[in-house]
Amino acid sequence: MKTIAGLVGLIATASLVVAPGVAQAQDAHCYDTTAPLTVEEQRLDDVLVPGGPAVGPALVALGGFDGRVGDFTAKLCRQIVAKQARQFVVNEGNALWKAAVARAQSAKPLAHDAYDDRPLYWARLQLTSALRQWKPRFALSVNDRAKLIQQFDWASRGLSDAAFPVRPGVRRIAVTGFDPFQLTGTNVRRANPAGAAALQLDGREIDTPGGKVVVQAAVLPVLWGGFDEGIVEQFYGSALQQRNRPDGFVTISQGRPDRFDVERWAARWRGGSPDNNDVRTFGSVPDAAGWPQPATEFIETSLPHQKMIDAGTGPYPVVLNRSFCEWKVGTPVGSQQDCRTDEPTPGAVAAVGGGGDYLSNESMYRANRLRIGYGATEVLGGHLHTPVLGQPADPAALTDAAFENQRRAIADQVKALVSAV
Repeated sequence: MKTIAGLVGLIATASLVVAPGVAQAQDAHCYDTTAPLTVEEQRLDDVLVPGGPAVGPALVALGGFDGRVGDFTAKLCRQIVAKQARQFVVNEGNALWKAAVARAQSAKPLAHDAYDDRPLYWARLQLTSALRQWKPRFALSVNDRAKLIQQFDWASRGLSDAAFPVRPGVRRIAVTGFDPFQLTGTNVRRANPAGAAALQLDGREIDTPGGKVVVQAAVLPVLWGGFDEGIVEQFYGSALQQRNRPDGFVTISQGRPDRFDVERWAARWRGGSPDNNDVRTFGSVPDAAGWPQPATEFIETSLPHQKMIDAGTGPYPVVLNRSFCEWKVGTPVGSQQDCRTDEPTPGAVAAVGGGGDYLSNESMYRANRLRIGYGATEVLGGHLHTPVLGQPADPAALTDAAFENQRRAIADQVKALVSAV
């Protein structure tokens, strides 16, 4: 078991000083450590015990990404041409994603659990913090900086590495997981098995009874703003525009305890729960500019749910969740919802999908709205909710065997269920 106290020496050698987004002490002329960070980035300072090292940087060091973070922040200071800086940032984002996938799928034993999705999450935040506080040697407007951060962020989530190989007779599946979330207090050490599964699946060629399947994966942010910027459409829409577009979509997130749910319905509604920046948003799912998006209140899964249930994967049961909620025709939005398990009422306003009214539901809705908008009715699409992953038993521990075994079991069952699609 790796406790915070046991990591003090490790973090000291990593030289995680100056600011959470800057992994090594840099030229003061290069970084403005007073520049504000997002709420999510500010959690890089969070600890489990008073006086202990910060959890995020500790996990980056455990995953072996601390050297990569230090190298990025040093090289960023040497960028003197705007165009070259943009290319550097995108390349580094893509390299971080590939390094995380390679680590997750390593055939060699690692010092720290290969299934841990948290080192990628926290390393990404260290580097977006560095970009936010960077003082370049050329003019960089507020909008240009925001675009630069977005380009890095999307690349580091797998969006720059999502093209399917052109190979006849091979089926293709696009999947997305999510970052860790609900990270307040000692929950800052949370992981997300959906993100871990995405890292395990990206680029995999899987042998199935029906032939070979190739998977391309990405990890989505738990941010309403990221969804507003069109990250779901960028991944799945770009896949649909390929000549060899996918045969299926599976959006994946963490859901309910002790079971997998194949969600029947996605709803066109945001319920207002706070995201990783503590932002709340309530209302109909907005469009993402530039993509075909029919205005439909509910979208039904087209995944072969019975086949997935009958596949005999384990250790968790797999069920079809038929639940949804709506506001009846003529009922004011925000009033009492009508929740059922049959069929949505024509003309009713969607309130809650099987996957809820948070970003899980919205990832399914947005991906499959695109599928319908492109007329890709032959493409299978839907959402898979994983069991809830617990936390290490010791409140001062970053990991323990039971925690790692549960994450591995969930992620491996996701791989089996994706193969069943």
